Formats: sequence, structure tokens, C-alpha cells
Amino acid sequence: MHPLIQHIQKITSDSGVDGDAILPFFETKIFKKKDILQEEDKRCLWYFFVIKGCLRLYFTDYNGVEQTMQFALENWWMTDLNAFRSGQRSGYTIQALEATEVLAITAANYELLMAKFPITESYFRLIYERAYAASLLRIRMISRMPKDEFYELFQSRYPEFIQRIPQKVLASFLGFTPEYLSELRKHKVKGKNNS
Repeated sequence: MHPLIQHIQKITSDSGVDGDAILPFFETKIFKKKDILQEEDKRCLWYFFVIKGCLRLYFTDYNGVEQTMQFALENWWMTDLNAFRSGQRSGYTIQALEATEVLAITAANYELLMAKFPITESYFRLIYERAYAASLLRIRMISRMPKDEFYELFQSRYPEFIQRIPQKVLASFLGFTPEYLSELRKHKVKGKNNS
């Protein structure tokens, strides 16, 4: 069964999802490591579901520093949702951090899909609720937790990110400098070796 259909069934607890009817709304796209899927300040035309690989969403601040806001691994979605829904220019860039395969849907097909298959509307609502909760948690952790505790918590919840995401990119997501993250990792390794 296709990963997207499996994911819809898992999230909605509905085993009767018709993959043959839903999948034609999407296009499969393949990207190489470091390819740009969406450029900042260009119209946002696609919503991406990651089948294989890893994406990041970021913006470049006034000092030219990239600020990573989100990652997407397998079975995660990524776009600038506001720009996608309104057809406006994106405030973000989306880049492949690994060789990546996605399903991509246009805004028009997205609306048609939800109108034709109510289960997909339920599915996306549940996805958005999870994403919103995760976003609030990240803001709270960055604001209130000591950096070393934030890193420990992130590492325990998302060990796959620690393995797959370049240190500089991970540091920008966590609100650290790359140097600080490097020091944190060194101390963590020393602590393991001493125990």
C-alpha cells in the first residue's frame, strides 16, 4: 500500500481509504540533496508529502543568516501553508537535506481532493492540530528551558533528526549557534565515556 494511504488510514483510523481514487490528485517528484523545492519570495504552488528523505523550511534573516523553522521526514508534510492556500509568494525556502521523493499536490487539487473525499479533510485537520501543538511546544521550549535541557528533550523525542540533519542546520532550528551545539555534543560524549 502507498505510504500516503497508509498514513491517512493510521491518522484517521479508517481502513477504507480508496488509494486508487486519491493518488491521481498528486504528482511524484524526486529531488537531489540540496535541491530547492520552493524559493522564498516566489509563488507557493505545491504542498509536499515526504515519501523518502528529509526537507527543511527556512527563511533568511536581515543579516543573511538562515533560520530553520521546520523539518519533514518520511510521512510528514511541508509547505508555506498560508502562501499555498492563497497563491501568494512564500516567506520561506524549502530545501532537500537528502535525496528526497515526495508526493506534491497543487492548491486546486487539494481543494478538489477534500471536496470529493471528506476523509481527507478530517486527515488534514488532524495533521494541522498535531503540527500546531508541536510548534507551540517548540516555542515554549526555546523560551523557557535551559539550552542543554532543550537539546536533551529534542534528542530523546526525535533521535532520527540528530542522526540525519547537518549540525549547522539543527543548531539554527534549536536557536543555538553551531559552536554551542558542537560543545554540547562534546560534553555529552565525554559524560557517556566517564560513566
